[in-house]
Amino acid sequence: MSQPVLQTSKNQAEVASLPQEHYETLETYINSLKDKKGSLIHVLHKAQELFGYLPPEVQLFIARKLDIPGAKVFGVVSFYSYFTTKPVGKHKISVCMGTACFVRGAEKIVDAFKNELGVQNGETTPDGLFTLKDVRCIGACGLAPVVFLDDQVFGHVTVDGVKEILKKYRKGNENAY
Repeated sequence: MSQPVLQTSKNQAEVASLPQEHYETLETYINSLKDKKGSLIHVLHKAQELFGYLPPEVQLFIARKLDIPGAKVFGVVSFYSYFTTKPVGKHKISVCMGTACFVRGAEKIVDAFKNELGVQNGETTPDGLFTLKDVRCIGACGLAPVVFLDDQVFGHVTVDGVKEILKKYRKGNENAY
């Protein structure tokens, strides 16, 4: 299969590094919608599920398919913290920085993850395995400090506990809890 090139016609916006089949799946999804104009959030969720993130070329593709300004798509993507414009790791680590977690040492937990992973907040490890992010509140204050890794909640996390959590995920035994 030949590599696609950047095309910016009314119906196309694609880049060689992004899988063509994801664009096709997204286009099929968009075409199935009854109310395209009122479906931007749904389309963004679907696109992020497919691509893993929302780079500018995907945002432009969505804007053209929904016949809305690219600035509107970018505005929504940049407003909601759920959406990301950078590739994320296989495992997403969210450290709660809400008041209860912060008071109980969440900042030290973030620092421990930074040291162990060699990344800063919002970055992905070079191997693509982990993305670290601090979040405002997970809503599990009784378990403070709390770490949310993929779909698993870890409560009362300690600095020493960070190494243990990462060890299981690095070995692929994330379901061993």
